[in-house]
Amino acid sequence: MDGRDLVRSVRVVGSMRAAQGLRTVRAAWRRMRTDAVGLPPRGAERARVPGPVQGAEPGPGGGVIRFARSELRITVAVNGAVFWGWDGAGPEPSYALAGRCPEPDPRAVLEPDTDGGWRVVAERVKVVVSRHGAIEVCTPGGVMLRRDLPPRWWEPVGGGPARWMQRSEVAADARFFGLGGRATGPRLRDGAYRLWNTDPGRAFSPGDDPLYITMPVQLVVADAATHLVFHDSSWDGTVTLREGEEGAGSGHDRTGRCELRMDGGPLRCWVMVGTPARVLHVWASLTGAPALPPAWALGHHHARWGFGSEQEVRRIVAGYGERGLPLDAVHLDIDHYDEHQVFTVGHERFPKLPALAEELRRQGIRLVSIVDPGVKAAAGNAVFDGGTAVDAFVRAPSGQVVRGVSWPGESVYPDFTHARVRKWWGGLYEERLAQGFAGFWHDMDEPTSFSAFGESTLPRSARHFLEGRGGDHREAHNVYALCMADAAHEGLRELSPQERPFLFSRSGWAGMQRYGGTWSGDVATGWPGLRASLSLVLGLGLCGVPYSGPDVGGFDGSPSPELFLRWFQLGAYLPLFRTHASLRAGRREPWEFGAEVLEHARVALVERRRLLPYFVTLAHLARRTGAPYVRPLWWGAPEDRALRDCEDAFLLGDSLLVAPVLDPGADRRAVQVPRGRWYDTATERVYEGPAQVLVDAPLSRIPVLARAGGVVPVRGADGGLELEVWAPARGRTGGGLVVPDAGDGWDEPEIERYVARWSGRRVVVTRDGEDGVREPSHPVRIRGLG
Repeated sequence: MDGRDLVRSVRVVGSMRAAQGLRTVRAAWRRMRTDAVGLPPRGAERARVPGPVQGAEPGPGGGVIRFARSELRITVAVNGAVFWGWDGAGPEPSYALAGRCPEPDPRAVLEPDTDGGWRVVAERVKVVVSRHGAIEVCTPGGVMLRRDLPPRWWEPVGGGPARWMQRSEVAADARFFGLGGRATGPRLRDGAYRLWNTDPGRAFSPGDDPLYITMPVQLVVADAATHLVFHDSSWDGTVTLREGEEGAGSGHDRTGRCELRMDGGPLRCWVMVGTPARVLHVWASLTGAPALPPAWALGHHHARWGFGSEQEVRRIVAGYGERGLPLDAVHLDIDHYDEHQVFTVGHERFPKLPALAEELRRQGIRLVSIVDPGVKAAAGNAVFDGGTAVDAFVRAPSGQVVRGVSWPGESVYPDFTHARVRKWWGGLYEERLAQGFAGFWHDMDEPTSFSAFGESTLPRSARHFLEGRGGDHREAHNVYALCMADAAHEGLRELSPQERPFLFSRSGWAGMQRYGGTWSGDVATGWPGLRASLSLVLGLGLCGVPYSGPDVGGFDGSPSPELFLRWFQLGAYLPLFRTHASLRAGRREPWEFGAEVLEHARVALVERRRLLPYFVTLAHLARRTGAPYVRPLWWGAPEDRALRDCEDAFLLGDSLLVAPVLDPGADRRAVQVPRGRWYDTATERVYEGPAQVLVDAPLSRIPVLARAGGVVPVRGADGGLELEVWAPARGRTGGGLVVPDAGDGWDEPEIERYVARWSGRRVVVTRDGEDGVREPSHPVRIRGLG
């Protein structure tokens, strides 16, 4: 940060704080008063459990089992997913599901089991229900993967939503992953994890929880199989985990345990069983295929809260160009607005924004706009006036519009749980498109309302439409950002039908991948923040959100040159590669850290540009299969316990293993290598797995290994697509998939399948298709022969 930046940031932040201080105190008291009236105390509660089984009624894919004080609906779908719901709960309506839920499996039959219980046997799973309501999910061979004990409810005597608790047991060797974006992950250790999307209000570190995206989605990996469990309730809750221990206590295994407590909502659950790839594929078929970003969004993005003018943007872009650094997008934060008001432009600092956007586009650089949900509550503000005319804003139980505080000051918030409001909001992006913006990032959408004390969000009693069912913010809070993304995505598809929307959001919920991706939010600058960045990307991918990335360099503070470079090198191999920082933070341009860092950053940027066809392929495969770009090392071998415990490296697709440097001063690092032969892509040295190996990690690069036989589509010297093929081990074959991008429209390009094998003393690469085997469609370069 230079002197001009420091003076400007002190002035801006100081004036904002002074203006907002009193408002946030008033907002906090107003929220407390609203809830005191709108949320009467629960009072006495009545506890209950299902009781003994009374009978059953078979139906398609399963049936209904009646207990003394509840009933359980259970269905196995044709894709192998298992649904069950207590107290008559069905799979719909649900904000998580994409369209209608899958058809029941006609081969799955509800039949009596031993000891008065019932069971449903399907091709890939067996579900056993005890006579008191415990549910066991087993492999077809009968190995128990999960046992849900009979649930318990606490119902207010005077009426209202029931709290409930579900305790579960998993195998002693099982490990927990998921639950949304968790900075402590990706493997979730013993402890409590809250399910309430939260803006921490400051830069966060690994110990901070919850964060912006929480999901009741667990991926449980055990020797017998992997399973994903999703409790479809958007209410506030807590998941308490305890990992199992083999041989614990008197020579017996101690099972892993999970306790889920929810403040309301239906007690309904989906479970998917199989390999990690199969589980994520089924999950995507339920909640929606991941959105396909335009090809340019897989390049390098540069952002900052503090691009104060068109001249500043041009200066940064020129800096990239003069130094020969690839750049694909520039992001504008709230400071480009007119007094922070959404869907406006501050014309003093950005007098000709459409011309700037067109100028950048001619250089191959897109402009991306921030969008916040808070609307300045002032007559004359076009968005406020338009929203008032269509009754778009969230109201209190009294009928008054709820007012909070966001960047423009006193603000109101659209109720995105109403289709009419989503339609209105989606149409507002026409203004953004007219300004020349090609993509959008949603911020503050937890939703956040600044507060001097208490929760920084809307009153829990605030009323929401909830698609006609009606309810309050306790149910709507966690899906608020999901519905806002839905509004933007559908609006952009209508306004610009020929182009794939580019959208990513700070907050979200199960199913958010069908509208776009996310980023880390305000991760703290420091080595712990660097480690948390990888944890977030891995954990979100295992919840079905494949496109994400951190603020490279951290949101706050000034990273050392070494820290910035190591973060930059990691970011070059993550789906969303974006530098970003706070107005009060140091600069994030690579040339600000000295000549040595600049040269090493250039190498990372050039390699990202070279790997762009591989990222495009991973994006298309994610859309078709649900598989994340960034995968834990155990992805292909979940039974390998050493890999299950490895959190400092990852697979990028099937072919590359990336081992970032996450500690200061390191020039070598240990890497846990999965089974098979792997090549160091810099030296072509060979490593045989499974093993832990020590590899060089000079400041100039981070270790990247290529799987023997892997086919990696890259950008050739002439700019065309080239196949980089790593020689398979002798006597073995390899291969890979390639999806050439047809542009940024909606065409579905064909998946090209390649096979690499030895023929005598040569490695031969062929393309397999419906019309037989033929020569590759692209130039081939064989590596690993020396």
